[in-house]
Amino acid sequence: MNQVKSRLAALALLDRALANVSDERLDALVAAFDDEFRTAYDRVVGWPVEDGQSIVEVTRAACHSGRMNGTLERVAALASDRCLAQCIELLGSAADNPTEEQLLGVTPQLVDDHGIEVVRLMLASAVAGEAAAAVVCTRLLKHHDELALPPAPPPAPRPAPEPVDEAERAALRERRKLDRQRKQADQKLRREQAAAAKTRKG
Repeated sequence: MNQVKSRLAALALLDRALANVSDERLDALVAAFDDEFRTAYDRVVGWPVEDGQSIVEVTRAACHSGRMNGTLERVAALASDRCLAQCIELLGSAADNPTEEQLLGVTPQLVDDHGIEVVRLMLASAVAGEAAAAVVCTRLLKHHDELALPPAPPPAPRPAPEPVDEAERAALRERRKLDRQRKQADQKLRREQAAAAKTRKG
């Protein structure tokens, strides 16, 4: 697999991991940030906004549009930072490049303390960040009985289009037609005035 395909596959894995973090869990993670982390997070996702969206809605939208510009990765890194810090502490000297056995030795504690959604997000973040253990993390996210990512949740249903009012559509077409005719008449008048002025000067 070439670098581009590997990169896209890693981002797809991270996207799935974040999609499987429930809105309630994501909201709780953000609420637990200290002031410094919250400031960084708000800057990454573009919060606050003026249209009344929740922080979760803003996060989802920012990650959807920011898959390729780094927003998705920064959000995942911030959201899973505490889990990663504990993972590094538990792994000790093996933290830089743990084996699958070593990772599996610490994940039960991580799941107990942070929840499996966040552990999966941490592993996917390591894959996207090209950590030394990326291959191991990928294997766990794809094949492990407990840690494997479930399928991405289906997209939210789109609202049904509002019924078209034919009378309103016809009135709009008529207004546009009258606007065009008015503009054409104005342009014709200006041309005639310019021609008359040129004749007088001549």
